[in-house]
Amino acid sequence: MNRDIFKAYDIRGVYGTDFFEADFEKIGRATVKTLHLSTVAVGRDARASSPRLFDAFVKGASEAGATVIDLGLLSTPMVYFASWKLDVDAAVSITASHNPPQYNGLKIALKNALPVVESTGLSAIRDLALSPTQEESAPQTPGTVTTYDIKPDYLRHFTSFANLRDKKFTLVIDCANAMGVLELPLFRAFPENFKIITLYDDLNHPFSAHEANPLKTETLDELRERVVAEHADLGIAFDGDADRVGFVDETGEIISMDHMTGIIAREVLKSHPGATILYDLRSSKAVKEVIEEAGGVAKECKVGHANIKREMREEHAVFAGELSGHYYFLENSYAEAGALSALMILSVMAETGESASALAADLRRYAHSGEINSEVADKDAVLTALKRRYSDGNIHELDGIKIEYPTWWMNVRPSNTEPLLRLNLEADTEALMKEKRDEVLAMIRA
Repeated sequence: MNRDIFKAYDIRGVYGTDFFEADFEKIGRATVKTLHLSTVAVGRDARASSPRLFDAFVKGASEAGATVIDLGLLSTPMVYFASWKLDVDAAVSITASHNPPQYNGLKIALKNALPVVESTGLSAIRDLALSPTQEESAPQTPGTVTTYDIKPDYLRHFTSFANLRDKKFTLVIDCANAMGVLELPLFRAFPENFKIITLYDDLNHPFSAHEANPLKTETLDELRERVVAEHADLGIAFDGDADRVGFVDETGEIISMDHMTGIIAREVLKSHPGATILYDLRSSKAVKEVIEEAGGVAKECKVGHANIKREMREEHAVFAGELSGHYYFLENSYAEAGALSALMILSVMAETGESASALAADLRRYAHSGEINSEVADKDAVLTALKRRYSDGNIHELDGIKIEYPTWWMNVRPSNTEPLLRLNLEADTEALMKEKRDEVLAMIRA
């Protein structure tokens, strides 16, 4: 087993190279022992290796004494839903998210979708799974394995939040032959409201389409063309395990993922007036403005699902959005619910009569660089130089460094796993954004 499959937030690597079935059996045993689990629910994605890895993980978990609930083929938001809907200590998704089909891995959440990450148990699971003295003997009474279909509960729960009135919309939904296919019933539950056109909805040939990663905008090209050709109102693209989602407006333009946070926030605040909403610190300052205009309390937060889920609980926030296309809802115990974010924007469109492009236009108030990665040998030295060069700005270090001026701001964050610095920069005008972007990049890449 390659030690490097244990990442900061999950377990992920190439099946048959980085790990094998026997390794997942050890990980299953280590997960139960480390987290002291009595009952664990386990779902999986549609990769060819997932059934074998599921069997191995379940064997290890049950031999360690846990009762296992087999959830079958599920999206990751469905697994998070099961973590709080069912009487379980934890829920596990066997998936490698948007990675190519030769990859696989695990996402682990405790009761109520609390993420198990490096600092909250994942490193201890790693150490036990890799230990040559790991206890191999089965307990006197191994746990049982039962099955449960969570999908009907999931469908009933999330369709209840849609408020579509008598409006009719044409949708193009790109599932990339991945787990977004299982989210389609949430839309098909409204035949009177939606005409649905699907792209790559074949789970018999999973992960055989384009890369299931809407963060890479080139993967949205076919969706954009189809939206225009079909005169559709909205395009929706899921990532590999459907916990991330991207959107295209009726003109074929991509809606920035941080702008979606502002659009959804308006709908959320109708049900939770005055509530706190989190946005990650890479987001446009238009997001904060829109949340406050709608009567909410806007709070900037660190990047990363574990950080956001923790802070949502601490701040009693009801919704959070991330520039990477993760949208977190109180209605899923502070976890991602990509399809719900789509139903939310459609509810806004139904109430206001505005198109997706009109809703997005209200947030295009500033010019944003997008995230730009640079390979850097000494990340700390560059961050120190930036703080010295821009010492007259408002500097804070919630996540990397963020330096603000009246007409522009930048955030520079180091990667936890690669020799990279990630720059996001926004300015009041396109010209100023380009000027400052190039100026900062010259320092980073010097």
